[in-house]
Amino acid sequence: MRRPQLPARVMRAGVRALVRPVLHPRFPLAVQRRWLELVTAPTPLPADVDVRPGDLGGRPAEVLTARGADGTRTLLYLHGGGFTVGSPATHRALAAHLAAAAGATVHLLDYRLAPEHPFPAAADDAVAAWRQLVERGADPARAAIVGDSAGGWLALTAALRLRDAGDRLPAVLGLISPWLDLTGASWPAEVTDPMLQPAWLHACAGAFGAGADVGGPAFAPLRGDLAGLPPMVVQVGSEEILLPDAVALARAARAAGVPVDLRRLDGLWHVAHASAGLVAESTAAVGAFGSALAARLSPPSPPAPSPGRGRRRASAR
Repeated sequence: MRRPQLPARVMRAGVRALVRPVLHPRFPLAVQRRWLELVTAPTPLPADVDVRPGDLGGRPAEVLTARGADGTRTLLYLHGGGFTVGSPATHRALAAHLAAAAGATVHLLDYRLAPEHPFPAAADDAVAAWRQLVERGADPARAAIVGDSAGGWLALTAALRLRDAGDRLPAVLGLISPWLDLTGASWPAEVTDPMLQPAWLHACAGAFGAGADVGGPAFAPLRGDLAGLPPMVVQVGSEEILLPDAVALARAARAAGVPVDLRRLDGLWHVAHASAGLVAESTAAVGAFGSALAARLSPPSPPAPSPGRGRRRASAR
């Protein structure tokens, strides 16, 4: 049976009342981490997705597979949370709905968090996870690296590092509400984000950078050369202060010759996709995102017919 859906305005109000106040430097990170797990726990998973534990690149991961999905489609998912909070538990529902929408297996990585493990630990984990996926047989032409919020920064940074190292790249990058300018210079002052507060973002960037200049080249993928990266599928809410980051990425990537499918989701907030299964608009956003990713994953090449079979077909005609 189809679950009753909450109106988007009700969920937006809930995010503003229950999540936004806690994502603030006045609360210890332990409290923020536990609270996010509690408020995301009720989000339903689709019935046709199997979840099992796994590992990638020396880190735990969850493996979410849509039943009946094409077994060759692989998504590496890097969760958001300002590099300091978030986990497979907080993003399990989003990843499960994405697995169903894309008809794929999603590997949800439990990368190391700051401040316990500052830069470049999370980026190292993302690169190591991708490399092990490929070593285990994942076909890059049938795979994507996906991330939301800070996970979007990780996905883009990992792709740049893999390109520069000469690794095989995924067929597509998927970014949801990516946080790409860690300095906050692009945040519009007139926007009141239903979820994110500048004070929290600045604190997260400081914890991740561990005293380094987060405006420097190592932290600013938008200032690098994006040429040679895979096509990108990007979705961002119209009501978030990170909207300019997604727009700037699309502009820079297209200038470098990289195709970008950028969708602004009117009336939605930061990573509203996390409410898939509860809010119709969120479920639709994940569905469109997954379909767009799947369209970029090349179908496996059919085996070439043997000369003998070819001659028999010709003679039959």
